[in-house]
Amino acid sequence: MKNHDDPFQEARTKCPIHIGTFDGERVPMILRHRDIREAAKDTAKFSSDAPLRVPIPSEENVRTVRQYPLEVDPPAHSEYRKIVEPFFLRPKQPDVIAKIHDLIDSLLTKALAADSIDAVKDFAIPLQSYALAYLLNVSEKEAELWVSWGIHVFKDGDGTSKGPFMEQYCQRMFEAAAEKPGDDFFSALNQAQFDGRPLTMEEKLGYANIAFAGGRDTIIHTVTRIISYFAENPQALCWIREKPDRITLASEEFFRVFIPLTHIGRVCPVKSDVFGFEVQPQGRVSLCWASANRDPDVFPEPNEIRLDRKPNPHVAFGFGAHLCLGAHHARAIVRGLILKLAERVSHIEISETLELIENEPDYTRKIGYELLIAKFFEVSQ
Repeated sequence: MKNHDDPFQEARTKCPIHIGTFDGERVPMILRHRDIREAAKDTAKFSSDAPLRVPIPSEENVRTVRQYPLEVDPPAHSEYRKIVEPFFLRPKQPDVIAKIHDLIDSLLTKALAADSIDAVKDFAIPLQSYALAYLLNVSEKEAELWVSWGIHVFKDGDGTSKGPFMEQYCQRMFEAAAEKPGDDFFSALNQAQFDGRPLTMEEKLGYANIAFAGGRDTIIHTVTRIISYFAENPQALCWIREKPDRITLASEEFFRVFIPLTHIGRVCPVKSDVFGFEVQPQGRVSLCWASANRDPDVFPEPNEIRLDRKPNPHVAFGFGAHLCLGAHHARAIVRGLILKLAERVSHIEISETLELIENEPDYTRKIGYELLIAKFFEVSQ
């Protein structure tokens, strides 16, 4: 099957790190699978207690609050995580899975009836937005607004920040939930306590930041990359249709190869040596998930998509204490997508694309699509 480029292949072969430059800051990017997993577990040396600076590039200009529980270290991290974990486990419930499958069916029905659709705007964004409403247990009417936010929560297409608007929206939702409590995410956080006290508004907004921004563009890009893959490899749809139990391994391989999040940052509280590179106090280090997922010492023929790859210890959802809260949600969406595509779609034709490329001074990497015009063809009955 078609190979996909790995911009870190040469650097990873030569050295455990690659020095990236982000907004003028030189950051050592840890590249190898074993080294990244060890670093992710060492929260004393590589700390997440760095509000606004865990993402790379940093987000000082697009949000004002610390993201909970991402930007908190153990042991407090585990207590913060427990507060919202029940919502992020909802996608394992049969009724929530059924809603996601019905949503995908509805989107596919529209796609199959149309001459063509933009798989970004007309499929992936609505899929992510409405599935998030099921996760947070709020009305689908809210998702109608979220669809209008586009691919990114924090930035418009012209690069301007819309983070303040999102924070204002979330504050209104918390205020509305305080007046009329329910079984939703916002009501639960209003009622939650940390260390024997109610959560502050800053903490609640930090959780909402993760819910709305943490999995938005990553899910959208993963969905469109999968659609593009099946357009290029229609035989793969037949292969899955023959044995739907192949979906689980296939989904994990898609996560490994199509990971949109190149890396995430950690901060060294004290001066540290990182594989020969001296990081100053409060300097940052990158855990390069995308590179680790192509490490040939762990994944034979790492640039080849093998839908039956097993074992597949990818780190697309991170590793250690900060393992992605939304992993169950992402898996439910992607597995449902593959199932429904295999059941209902014979093949897909792509007529126009606009790729989204991550252009950094030290590497270039394909993330997803800004435009993906596709025609879906129904399986013959």
